[in-house]
Amino acid sequence: MKNTRTYFIAALLAAITFGSLAQAALPDPGVTIVRGRTALLITDPQNDFLSPDGVVWGVVGKSVTDNNTVENIDSLFAAAKANDIPVFISPHYYFPTDHGWHFEGALETLMHKVGMFDRSGALSLDGFEGSGADFLEQYKKYIYDGETVISSPHKVYGPETNDLVLQLRKRGIDKIILGGMSANLCTESHMRELIEQGFEVAVVSDATAAAILEEGDGYEAALVNFRFIANTVWTTEEAVKNINESH
Repeated sequence: MKNTRTYFIAALLAAITFGSLAQAALPDPGVTIVRGRTALLITDPQNDFLSPDGVVWGVVGKSVTDNNTVENIDSLFAAAKANDIPVFISPHYYFPTDHGWHFEGALETLMHKVGMFDRSGALSLDGFEGSGADFLEQYKKYIYDGETVISSPHKVYGPETNDLVLQLRKRGIDKIILGGMSANLCTESHMRELIEQGFEVAVVSDATAAAILEEGDGYEAALVNFRFIANTVWTTEEAVKNINESH
C-alpha cells in the first residue's frame, strides 16, 4: 500500500510539474519590425498553387479558400509597399533539365508528373505568361514594380538551393515576415532555414495554405511547427497592423 501511495504521489507531482512546464513551454518572443532590417517574403505566389486553374487546385483549393489566402497575401503586399518594407519573392521553377533527376521524394515526383511550375528553360520566358509557373495576375503590380527582389528558384522546398539568403544579407535584412505557399512544404522549409541562418521570422498563418490529402491536412501540420519554431505567428490582420505601426 505504501509503495502504491508513494508512486501515486510521485506521479501526481510529475503531472503537475509537467503541466506547469507545458503551459510555459511555448512563449511568444515576438518580432519587432525595424525599418531597414525587416522584409516581407512570399514563397511561391504562383498560379499552380493559387489559381483555380492551377494543377494542384483540387487538393489545395479548399485550404486556400478557407484561409482567404489569395486576398491575405495581397494585403501583405499592399501594406509592405505602402510602408517601404522591402519585398522578396522565392519562386519555384522546374526547367526541362530538372526532369532528368534520378530520384525524387513523394511530392517532387507528383509535381514533375503533373508539370507543376514547369518553364521552357532557364533563359527563356516562352510560354511563361499565364502559365502555372507564372505569378498570380493580381500580384504582378507589386512584383513587377522594379523594387521587389525575385530570388533564383528553389528546387525542392527550402532556400538552401537559391540565392535568397544572400539577397537578404546584402540588404541588411535580419527580420522576416513570411507568407506564401505552401504551408507545410516551401513556407515551412523557408522558415526553418531562415531560423537556422539567424533571422527572426514572423509567420503569417492565414497567408498560406496547403494540400488536404488522404494522408493528412498539410496546413494543420504546419501550424504546429510554425508555433514551435518561429519567433512569432501572426494573422494577416495582425501583420498589417504591425507593419502600419512600424517606425
